[in-house]
Amino acid sequence: MIELCKDCPHNCGVDRIKKFGFCQAPKKIVVAKIIENFMWEEPCISGSKGALAIFFSGCNLKCSFCQNYKISNKVFGQEYTPKEFIKLLKSYDLNRFSCIDLITPTHYSSLLYNALSIEKLSIPIVWNSGGYEKPEVIEKLAKVVDVFLPDLKFYSAETSKKYTRISDYFYWASKSIIKMRELKKDKFKDDLMVSGLIIRHLVLPNEYHDSNKILDFINKNLKGTKISLMSQFTPTENYKSRKLYPLEYKLVLNHAEKLNLNNGYIQDFSSSAEDFIPEFD
Repeated sequence: MIELCKDCPHNCGVDRIKKFGFCQAPKKIVVAKIIENFMWEEPCISGSKGALAIFFSGCNLKCSFCQNYKISNKVFGQEYTPKEFIKLLKSYDLNRFSCIDLITPTHYSSLLYNALSIEKLSIPIVWNSGGYEKPEVIEKLAKVVDVFLPDLKFYSAETSKKYTRISDYFYWASKSIIKMRELKKDKFKDDLMVSGLIIRHLVLPNEYHDSNKILDFINKNLKGTKISLMSQFTPTENYKSRKLYPLEYKLVLNHAEKLNLNNGYIQDFSSSAEDFIPEFD
C-alpha cells in the first residue's frame, strides 16, 4: 500500500519514494548531526548531564531567520528506517544523558512514532518542534513522547507569511499545543522534566506586538504552563537583519509580568551569538 504523507498541516499527500513534499524529506528518517551531552536547552530539559541531541534534516516551516538553515533548507545526512533509528538510540549508553532531544522532528512524525513504538527507552523523549503540527498527530505521538517542547512562533497571519511561506501557522500551532497540554501533565524528577509541556517563543526584531499577543493567548488558554521567552535571535549569512533591541525584549518581559506569567525561563542577551549555532558539515 502506498503511504501518502499527511504528517503535518501542509497535507502534501505525496509518496516520498517518488516525490518530495514541502519539507523535501525522503521515505526514511534523515539525521544531520548528533551532539552528546547537549547543554543548550532549558535547565529542566538539559539537566545535569545534557541531552542526546538529534538534529534532523529538512523542515516543514523553513523560517527565513532559521539558525539551522544549513540543515532545515537542505536534506543531507544519514538515513534510517524506524528499526535502524531505535537501534541507533540504543547504541548509546543512555544513562549518560538527561533525555533524548528530537530537534525539528515534525516532518518525520509517522516514522518516529513507528521507531519509538518498538521499545520504551530509559530516559525521557523530548519532542522539540516548530509547532506547525496537527492535533491528531500529537495525540498519537503522546503515546511515545514524554515532553513536548514546541515553539509558538507567530500570532498574526501576516507575521507568519512574512517569515515563512504559510499564513495558517497560529491556527495549527495553537490547537496542537492545547492538545499537548491536555495530554501531558508536568512531572519532575530531581528537577528534570520527565513529562509535560514547555512553550518556547523567540522575540523577533520589530515584532514585539505579535509576541505580546502570543502571551495573551497563553494567559487565556494555557495558564500555568512553563514558557521560555528567548532573546537569542541571531542574524545569519542566510538572513541579514539587525539584532533584537534590548528594549523590545524588555517590553515583552514586562507584558509577561503584567499577566503574571512567571513560570518559566528568560534569556541573557549573550545568547544572541553565532557561537551558539552548531556546526553542520
